[in-house]
Amino acid sequence: MEKNIKFDQPIYVTRPLMPDLEPVMRKLKEVWDTQWLSNGGEQHKNLEAKVRQFLEVPYLSLFNNGTIALMIAVQSLRLQGEVITTPFTFPATTHVLAWNNITPVFCDIDADTLTIDPDQIEALITNRTTAILGVHVYGMPCHVDKIKQIADQHGLRIIYDAAHAFGTKVNGQAIGTFGDISMFSFHPTKLFHTAEGGALTYNDPHLKQRIDLLKNFGIRNEFEVLMPGINGKMNELSAVIGLVVLELVEQERELRRKIRVQYVSELREVPGISFVEMPEGVENSEQYMVIRIDSEKFGATRDEVFLQLREYNVFGRKYFYPLTSDYPCYRQLPSAREELLQNAKIASDEVLCLPFYGKLEEKAVHMICLIIRSMRA
Repeated sequence: MEKNIKFDQPIYVTRPLMPDLEPVMRKLKEVWDTQWLSNGGEQHKNLEAKVRQFLEVPYLSLFNNGTIALMIAVQSLRLQGEVITTPFTFPATTHVLAWNNITPVFCDIDADTLTIDPDQIEALITNRTTAILGVHVYGMPCHVDKIKQIADQHGLRIIYDAAHAFGTKVNGQAIGTFGDISMFSFHPTKLFHTAEGGALTYNDPHLKQRIDLLKNFGIRNEFEVLMPGINGKMNELSAVIGLVVLELVEQERELRRKIRVQYVSELREVPGISFVEMPEGVENSEQYMVIRIDSEKFGATRDEVFLQLREYNVFGRKYFYPLTSDYPCYRQLPSAREELLQNAKIASDEVLCLPFYGKLEEKAVHMICLIIRSMRA
């Protein structure tokens, strides 16, 4: 294809869901009237209640970002020693373990779901293992039943990184109800966002007090500090954004479903292109549009497609490349050896996230698919 027909403006992998300013300003006026900007004001309380209802979870705590939320999840369960996790994820998943002086133990992923492979977990359990940290990659649920069975048998805790899974359900059950704690990210790249933010969901009522203390310096009241906490509180301005954006989430998901159908329709028959598709019974969060590129069948590598799209002003993302196990700070770990992580390595070389957001026009999707198909010519 001719490079002179490239997009005038960059087409990025996603675009934040931006509400109209009028409802935002109305809520900001409420904040200005109270002169309360942080420390659990009315906007924070309202958002916590509404997100808990949306996610259909019994308990929820809001945070200033997902990474701090995940760090406190680890702290709240008093984890130590080793935690078994996946190398096919965003850096924060692994970093929160290191920040808690825990050794990550990398487990390979399922070749189809790209989530942690439960059939390889038990061989990695030692007397130092305290938990399993799984990731619902692209909103694809981990094998939650198998992981629970393993955890129960060995007395381990379960944390899920559900950063991609806002709204995901498994056979009608909300994703945030599985395991001991789940973390949701409300970063602008996510389906639902608060400009920056995150949340923890959990089923145990006793965790609520501990988690909320940990995110507020361990402060119980003006005169009592009960534990060494951190500042993880969401402010009122972020809560305002969240309250307005939450009203738009279902509409955004429906728009993305239509875009997904178009991508699949235009790329389904292309040799070497496959899709990361949800199993039966899973309600898709519609966070990402993901393809895999088999270089032998397609005739070009994922990296070549990635670079060619950029020539046309289209910016996909190689989520997740490189593997976290390949980072200099982790590659010396015994579990980081490439021969132990073959499925993860293959996925990291094949996966490409394509532009995917509600305002992406049909003709833009068609052009992106045309660029990809043209590489086989």
